[in-house]
Amino acid sequence: MDGKWKFIDFMVSAGALTFGDFTTKSGRKTPYFINTGNYKTGMHISVLGDYYADCVVESGERFDALYGPAYKGITLVAAAAGSLYRNHGITVPYFFNRKEAKDHGEGGALIGYVPNSGDRIAIIEDVVTAGTAVRESLNLLKSVADVTVTALFVSVDRMERGSDERSTLDELRQDFGINVYPIITARDIIDSLPQGDKRIAEMEAYLAEYGAEQVL
Repeated sequence: MDGKWKFIDFMVSAGALTFGDFTTKSGRKTPYFINTGNYKTGMHISVLGDYYADCVVESGERFDALYGPAYKGITLVAAAAGSLYRNHGITVPYFFNRKEAKDHGEGGALIGYVPNSGDRIAIIEDVVTAGTAVRESLNLLKSVADVTVTALFVSVDRMERGSDERSTLDELRQDFGINVYPIITARDIIDSLPQGDKRIAEMEAYLAEYGAEQVL
């Protein structure tokens, strides 16, 4: 079985990928929904970290630290960093943010590695819809040090339009110079479904209505 299809099966078995009638935060009616909050066992986070680590290695990207935006990115970046060491012998610093900066103890808005000016940072995220969290991360990181965000790793590219005809991930690529690497795409999900499955037509119709320019 294709590695991407194995990841899709894993998502379904964990309840992170479900099919039905849903409404996204943007108000779009969608035939499938991704909720990474349903990863809730040690096995889930270990396997998920392995998939992210494999994606990082396969990308060939070079960076100085991994960053995970709160809240879901916190466990994802820790799992990815652990798997990079465990399975690939790569030791990389990681860090994440608080929603509110502390004014006591170690203080500050960041926990873990402290970025330095000149660092190349890669972001580990779950699913990017509007890209708001990534843009907020760029502003936060730039306020701490003169770093460059070089790459973004996500579990799924929904291949939908962002603020214009481009996908949100393409906006990040083109507007900020960030290389974006999804483990799977919406097209991979469609291709994994059995031939004749009604969900294929539903997902194709969704992409026809909301898909980014290159999808149509």
